[in-house]
Amino acid sequence: MFIDSHCHLDFPDLAQNIDAVLAKMHENNVRYGLCISVNLRDFPNVLAVAEAHDHLFATVGIHPDYENEDEPTVDELARLAQHPKVIGIGETGLDYYRLQGDLEWQRQRFRVHIRAAIAAGKPLIIHTRESAADTIRILREEHAEQVGGVMHCFTETWEIAQQAMELGFYISFSGIVTFKNAVALKELAQKVPLDRMLIETDSPYLAPVPFRGKTNQPGYVKHVAEEIAALRGISLDEVGEATSANFFRLFKQAAALCN
Repeated sequence: MFIDSHCHLDFPDLAQNIDAVLAKMHENNVRYGLCISVNLRDFPNVLAVAEAHDHLFATVGIHPDYENEDEPTVDELARLAQHPKVIGIGETGLDYYRLQGDLEWQRQRFRVHIRAAIAAGKPLIIHTRESAADTIRILREEHAEQVGGVMHCFTETWEIAQQAMELGFYISFSGIVTFKNAVALKELAQKVPLDRMLIETDSPYLAPVPFRGKTNQPGYVKHVAEEIAALRGISLDEVGEATSANFFRLFKQAAALCN
């Protein structure tokens, strides 16, 4: 069994073919998927997808790349997170690659999400790009270890991975780990303890080899697992079982819903 810990099934490329997408998940033994929110305007669509399917879950949050948004309050996010299918807060974090200038608003939004996660008692889904030092610093300052979470689509260093894991975060690998030029990430996939690892697609983006350049979908997370198994010299089943157990260990609400 496999679990896609990060996908965007409300995005048009996937939403318009949802039946085929779900069929491919079933075909590849991808039993569950986590649909990630990127803004509050589209959150109802994310929630609707999760509500319509027992094997899908949702998060609530605003991605750091979304600059011109009404800033959420701690209370607003915590209230939305009370829905039984909402199992995490995010996608949140910092991104110094896409946006330039004074990004204090981004850091403040990140703090609001962490405080909401603590208030709601739900894990965080973290996006960090060219901002790892500030991401770790703010996680520490806001005591994010109280709820933990996942460092989604991880491409940072082993040192950053270690610091994140010390705060109770899991390291999630996407299709990037299958790319030939991702040498450092392949080495990282061999180092991260299996009991601290998740797998994801970030679909419709970052399709793994052999689908690179095409629209990604949750069913392709199996290929991420295959690459990790090959890199570590272990069986595909072992990767699937470990990452699935990790998912339910982190997202306890999902585990309760599945019992």
